[in-house]
Amino acid sequence: MVQPPSAHAPVPDPVHRLVPSPAGRIHLVEQGEGPLVLLVHGFPESWYSWRRQLPVLARAGYRAVAVDVRGYGRSSRPDEVEAYRMLELVEDGVAVVEALGETSAVVVGHDWGAGIAANSALARPDVFRAVGMLSVPFAPRGGPRPSEVFAGMAGGEQEFYVSYFQEAGRAEAEIEPDVRGWLAGFYAALSADTMPGPDAPDPHFVTRGGRMRDRFPGRLPEWLGEAELDVYAGEFERTGMRGALARYRNMDRDWEDLARFDGAPIEQPSLFVGGTRDASTMWLRDAIDAFPKTLPGLVGSHLLDGAGHWIQQERADEVGRLLVEWLGVVTRPAP
Repeated sequence: MVQPPSAHAPVPDPVHRLVPSPAGRIHLVEQGEGPLVLLVHGFPESWYSWRRQLPVLARAGYRAVAVDVRGYGRSSRPDEVEAYRMLELVEDGVAVVEALGETSAVVVGHDWGAGIAANSALARPDVFRAVGMLSVPFAPRGGPRPSEVFAGMAGGEQEFYVSYFQEAGRAEAEIEPDVRGWLAGFYAALSADTMPGPDAPDPHFVTRGGRMRDRFPGRLPEWLGEAELDVYAGEFERTGMRGALARYRNMDRDWEDLARFDGAPIEQPSLFVGGTRDASTMWLRDAIDAFPKTLPGLVGSHLLDGAGHWIQQERADEVGRLLVEWLGVVTRPAP
């Protein structure tokens, strides 16, 4: 039985592990005992993005496990771009569950991790019994190829950032000479307290022939200290950006691979948490409105007023509380 959380209850220290997976090895950080909760980060992040939720979930009676997605951190980085397609990432998650001696888990993801979590629930409902999505709402597979959609979002001298990331080597050439500075600007550009105002150029677009960083703010958001930025920068300075950017370079392959799930809802118990100032929730408002059909097992949907994209870091306490409350429902033993 999962115990109610206590703000002062002791928890074991987090443990770093490497476990086998189809990628080679997956690095994870584990804290606590109880029902398994798999935490999946987005771009450009790492397991470290869940540092504030790991002890909260552990204290509440869960075995919280935050992974480095393949291509990130200390996880394996296959050479082939095709190795980063969505269904490969789903199978990495299955391998983590099995390596930890479990048969099922709740999966929670942020940003690209939300997509990985959603597709894990679709493709392997035998393993993933509930799914939480942060910042990026679930939208069933369908419509034209993603590359066509994102190309259509460009206009005049502007290019959408996804198309920019999809071109091999282009974003690497901008980011890798100054990883720390680029990350600082990117995090700030999507954080509620530092994002550019409505009259400033939108950082989700790139001037043709220009750079993303030309539109980034010049100060750190409140949630990100210098030491924390050093952790993120150190990981990408060591690994480079190719593995992380490969996720964007597989979107058309994913569209083909996931054809059998076209229009399919997620039936498992689900949760969505987003920020009202996050472009992902604003652009995908129709997807949120469609949740009664696309997420028939929805337990809770929350838009946190004034929050930006890095929601589990900007609003760590609120997200931790919402996760614990939701998990208390979806992991409750059947009567």
